[in-house]
Amino acid sequence: MATYKKKPSKEKKVVVEQEQPEIEEHSTTAEVFDTLDETANKSEEFIMKNQKAIYGTIGVVVVCVLGYLGYQKFVSSPNETEAANELAFPKQYFTEATANEVANDSLLNLGLTGADGKLGFLDVATEYSGTKAGNLANFYAGASYLKMKDYQKAIQYLDAFKADDEIVAPSAIGAIGDSFANLEQLSEALSYYEKAAKLKVNEFSTPLFLYKAALTAMDLKEYAKAEKYFTEIKNKYPSSNEGKDIELYINKAKFAQK
Repeated sequence: MATYKKKPSKEKKVVVEQEQPEIEEHSTTAEVFDTLDETANKSEEFIMKNQKAIYGTIGVVVVCVLGYLGYQKFVSSPNETEAANELAFPKQYFTEATANEVANDSLLNLGLTGADGKLGFLDVATEYSGTKAGNLANFYAGASYLKMKDYQKAIQYLDAFKADDEIVAPSAIGAIGDSFANLEQLSEALSYYEKAAKLKVNEFSTPLFLYKAALTAMDLKEYAKAEKYFTEIKNKYPSSNEGKDIELYINKAKFAQK
């Protein structure tokens, strides 16, 4: 030991360098790989113990996916085609009934109930409720009842209609507003006009329902709100039909607040 201590400092440096590999064995990288090995072993053990449950779950998922694809191919798609074909018949009556300014109630009734062994909107909506055509039948039924001035039924079917497009979706909401307005339930009408205006912002439906909302607000003596909606039409939709003479309506709303 004494002889080792008397060795020059250069030899000590050599000894330290020879011990470096032992330090590297305990580096962070080594610890990470040790952890991964340990985790892999635990995962292996878990899978071995629970393989029946795991394979069972996978089997259920596979069955569900195959079932869904089968339903889409053999049930849903044929139903959609069949429903669309059934909807075509009452739509002809609706188109003919609404071709003139004054709707033909007898034709609207035929569209609702069907004729010559063909289904009407009411039957299509019920029998094909899970299809796009069945959903659209609710809209046509609601629109028919609105034109026939049966406002409660109009609200019922229009509310059952679900859509997310730019024009038909806000039109359906706005038609519910029209139904409430005709029932003289103006607060409800205003609420639906506001919803219709905000649902899908565009150059057609938005100014139309802002205008109806403003007029309804005037009837409810909510003049500040009416001014706000009239002004929005002026600023954002000046070239729309509702934008014509809009200054007159803004002034009316302002004057009413004095």
